[in-house]
Amino acid sequence: MSDSRAGRAFIGSFTSAGGGGVTAVSVDAATGALTRTGAGDAVADPSWLALGEQDGTPVLYAVSETAEGAVAAFDIRGAEPRPLGARVPVCGAGPTHLAVVDGHLLTANYGSGSVSVLPLGDDGVPGAVTGVLQYEGSGPDPDRQRGPHAHQVVQDPSGRWILGVDLGTDTVRIAVLDPGAGELVPHHEAALRPGTGPRHLAFHPAGSHAYVLNELVSTLTVCRWDAETGILQPVGETAVLPEDAEGPSYPSEVVVAPAGDRLWVANRGHDSISVLALGPDRERVELVTTVPCGGHWPRDLVLDPGGRRLYAANERSGDVTWFDLDPETGVPRRAGSLPAPAASCVVFAPAGT
Repeated sequence: MSDSRAGRAFIGSFTSAGGGGVTAVSVDAATGALTRTGAGDAVADPSWLALGEQDGTPVLYAVSETAEGAVAAFDIRGAEPRPLGARVPVCGAGPTHLAVVDGHLLTANYGSGSVSVLPLGDDGVPGAVTGVLQYEGSGPDPDRQRGPHAHQVVQDPSGRWILGVDLGTDTVRIAVLDPGAGELVPHHEAALRPGTGPRHLAFHPAGSHAYVLNELVSTLTVCRWDAETGILQPVGETAVLPEDAEGPSYPSEVVVAPAGDRLWVANRGHDSISVLALGPDRERVELVTTVPCGGHWPRDLVLDPGGRRLYAANERSGDVTWFDLDPETGVPRRAGSLPAPAASCVVFAPAGT
């Protein structure tokens, strides 16, 4: 494999379960195959990763999903990730997701039910927390919804709004980032069906709709999104598994095709990838089929930059499996796998990184 045909990606994992921390891999452009190039375990449980850029230089960020909660930055110009400075506390427990927005790092803190804001320095290293938006409330599930549990934080396609997905209160919370103060200002709350346990959302490429994946009931909530007003409106809910699916299952990730005509969902427990068709109105969603995820407990699902393959991070079987996508149907076909103990997240670097 020549360097001219190789891309790069990074795998997050749970070091507390035997994972290697942040693992760097090369990606064969022709086959999608992953090859390990190096790893670093300087941060405990880097379960979610995100890429940013500082003065043209890429920087990788990771949460440390621990009780005390922290983030770290990595220089990824070498064969393996190199820490940039020390880990920085997020003033929240169990951060599960993060996003780079307008010179700041935002973390969704599952344990404490909050979203933290950390400014990024000129060197790309996060500074001390400048703001914490604390969620309030609960849901009907006595085991999972006794309090708020922020599971994801994302910027909308317009760049104007920040959306936080709260599994604990069945709510998607919209806020505005005040970059000067380094704080999130609450704007709107979209209430979903009680007990659904929203985990992650993904936007349609047109920016007009969002699809919220529900962990506690294996459904997808279709929402209209108004970027002018910052209002999210639920309009429907669709099952992501067949009616005869056996055993408990906990969906983890939703991915929308670049063409906006289908989406895919990873299902932990059922250990599958669901293929769903999207109608022209972007609101009609139909389950087409499910295929095995290639391992056990797919915690993350991601498209490669070309939109030709899916990669599943199978946490409990300890691998990242890749699938070629049928260009007509979008049905994944298993193409290969890389051992990756306690894998939890995959992120692709821009070309030339």
